[in-house]
Amino acid sequence: MEKLVIGIDYGTDSCRAISLDTVSGKELASHTSVYPRWKKGLYCDPSSNRYRQHPQDYIDSLVEVIHGLLAQLPPDKVENIIALGIDTTGSTPCLTDRDGTPLALLPEYGDDPDAMFILWKDHTSIREADEINALAHKWEIDYTSRSGGIYSSEWFWAKALHALRVNRKIREKACSIIEHCDWMPALLTGNLKPEKVKRSRCAAGHKGMWATEWGGYPSQEFLSALDPLLEGFGARLKNETYTSDNSAGKLTPEWAERLGLPQDVDVAVGIIDAHAGAIGAGITAHTMVKIVGTSTCDIVVTPKEDIAGKLIPGISGQVDGSVIPGLIGLEAGQSAFGDVYAWWKEVLSWSLNLLPEGERAEAAARILPQLNEEVERLPVTESDPVAVDWLNGRRTPFVDLTLKGAITGITLATTPAQIFKSLVEATAFGSRAIMEHLAKEGVRVNEVIGVGGISLKSPYVMQTLSDIMGVPIKVAATQQAGALGAAMCAAVASGVFPAMESASEFLGQDYSTVYTPRAENRGIYDILYDKYRKLGKFCSDF
Repeated sequence: MEKLVIGIDYGTDSCRAISLDTVSGKELASHTSVYPRWKKGLYCDPSSNRYRQHPQDYIDSLVEVIHGLLAQLPPDKVENIIALGIDTTGSTPCLTDRDGTPLALLPEYGDDPDAMFILWKDHTSIREADEINALAHKWEIDYTSRSGGIYSSEWFWAKALHALRVNRKIREKACSIIEHCDWMPALLTGNLKPEKVKRSRCAAGHKGMWATEWGGYPSQEFLSALDPLLEGFGARLKNETYTSDNSAGKLTPEWAERLGLPQDVDVAVGIIDAHAGAIGAGITAHTMVKIVGTSTCDIVVTPKEDIAGKLIPGISGQVDGSVIPGLIGLEAGQSAFGDVYAWWKEVLSWSLNLLPEGERAEAAARILPQLNEEVERLPVTESDPVAVDWLNGRRTPFVDLTLKGAITGITLATTPAQIFKSLVEATAFGSRAIMEHLAKEGVRVNEVIGVGGISLKSPYVMQTLSDIMGVPIKVAATQQAGALGAAMCAAVASGVFPAMESASEFLGQDYSTVYTPRAENRGIYDILYDKYRKLGKFCSDF
């Protein structure tokens, strides 16, 4: 009998879903839904680094994407759907009321950005992150020790505290906090009460200072010392977390009817998109999966005996079972990657305002492809401009979101293509810095797998990345690594496969391309990389 599973991937701009036949291993259908409010730019203010998403966007996109998926399947196949898995961006938390309802779904908070989900790239809580670090480093337990020793403003507690501090009105109903990847399964299974939510080990460990070593989340004493506004919030979070090969429960009859799915569908415990993407890409021990998009996430899994109690500083966490149960998941990454290229495109697009409105979009769409064509013809020389990739701060090594980017070595003869080349190389230098940091800390990486839009669409970027990192990079053939990984979680959670490894081996896809470093560029890139590091030190000290 056919057994179908669905993988749902909530990205920054849209929700994507695939259906997978667990018997044949074939992908049967896929569909994408763009968040309607986000598309309009509502509730965001880039000038203040505020990025918020309305929970209704997530609901509307879920309904649209599932119906779009099912419309591609014969009715008899729909009846064989047994489970679904969900990944989301992270850390993307939201304040909820006592019943677990995101505040923005209450009438009085419907248009309040602080009542919405705070997107991963929102950097409004830098002050709160600084205070968390200062307190944790002098507390009897350093709750940042398994998050690389530095807590980020991109994460759970900093964002929630900032919203509570700046918005007196939401304090009236705010009772708990939930990650997007935990809310979706809780919503679909009817387990929204804070004490009933099966919280993701992945999100809690990497973003919420959760660890078995201190019994769960930070103590209520610590949170209250941080700010009395957090009084009671720790007590409402269950200290038990779950790996994403577990079921969060069954789809409620109401949601089964609304989505057009069968009864008794299992919903897997949620997972962060990068970690799901790593599963979908076929991650194994000592493999780095590099999710290359607007930002990057670098995921490595390693056996426990390799870590042997060692704490890796300067990364975004080491969590037992956050990717593959039984292995330690390590996370690193860059706060901006594709966003760096998009910024340069926007700068160049300014002059398009001089064109008639009807011609602007078409001209803007040609900018990056034209830059890629020109830059591929440029030589690599020691005198090339050098840039630092911290346009959205630095994530790894050693998070510091106050840092800024820079470009040096430009002259009156420097062209837009040469500046674009320096930006691409800067993002690759940032990746090399991460790889070298892990190696210095004794983390073995035998191969790199690239996934995400840039890995599939930009040979120039990927070849440069391979040249500068000095390793071959396999590009996963799947265009939906996150959704595929979420589907694999669903297949294990529903009992089709006994473990994540067997699901990955059977349902995984091949590699579309392998980029091999070109020896002729290595020496020059070593020189440029040294300049990158010196420029980065100058920017850090500036």
